[in-house]
Amino acid sequence: MVDMVRNAFKRNLKRLDWMDEETRVAAMQKADAITKMIGYPDYILVATELDKKYEDLKFKEDEYFNNNVELSRFNLRANLKKLDEPVNKTRWSMTPPTVNAFYTPTKNQIAIPYGILQPPFYDTRTQNALNYGAMGVIMGHELTHAFDDQGREYDATGNLHNWWNNQTIDRFKNRTTCLVNQYSAFNVNKKAVNGNLTLGENIADNGGLKAAFHAYETWAVQNPGEQSLPGLNLSQKQLFFVAFAQVWCSASTQEAAKLQLEKDPHAPSKHRVLGPLSNMDEFSKVWQCKPGSAMNPVNKCEVW
Repeated sequence: MVDMVRNAFKRNLKRLDWMDEETRVAAMQKADAITKMIGYPDYILVATELDKKYEDLKFKEDEYFNNNVELSRFNLRANLKKLDEPVNKTRWSMTPPTVNAFYTPTKNQIAIPYGILQPPFYDTRTQNALNYGAMGVIMGHELTHAFDDQGREYDATGNLHNWWNNQTIDRFKNRTTCLVNQYSAFNVNKKAVNGNLTLGENIADNGGLKAAFHAYETWAVQNPGEQSLPGLNLSQKQLFFVAFAQVWCSASTQEAAKLQLEKDPHAPSKHRVLGPLSNMDEFSKVWQCKPGSAMNPVNKCEVW
């Protein structure tokens, strides 16, 4: 699925009219170079390697506080030891049960721990329209971080330097300004979303949704005849968007919502759904939204 989404993103790269050819080629190379870490590190399944990794960690029965202190010391020693070692790009920086996904620009790497590879994000027993709408979009989100306002400054090997044509940079910034203005017009409890603070995540949300949808379209052509959900008069493509929206179903107190607006680089859940969908022609076509309506505005924002 990661590779399907990556390929869809690359196909979209080829059609961008605001990117010069030299930068496009470098962007394609960077997309190809993104490594993926899925599930858990290999050593977890090898008892001898697992024992060796934790052989210096000593726990005592019925000493909860001291065991936590010892665990902190163990982790500190392990981190200090890394200072004398070459960079290991295969080292996991999070635990397998983590329900999240990550992109690391200095490694040009995405990590998808086992914890998120479960419903409602992913389920091998259900329709792939739902899997692509949920997990596929998350994969696309992380891949697109390689090309957001900060990730784009790192090259295919994770080194920080400018590999973009200056004119292309200007065009990129013009397009991201559209997103800044769009999201700044959103509000929660009469308080505006910070379009600048949330820009990187908004770029990833919009680009990831588009890449995942196109990846699903390709999968559906290669695997015709997928059954729809019983009892619902919805097409597979409509199910894709339902799954995407369902991932962000949430409720929060006014205090939590206020804190998120001030500190969180992610837009509020409602606008993580409505923003990308209203920018996407494919969504309007699938749901037959009237031109000029809230979900099919005349002026849309598009970066990737």
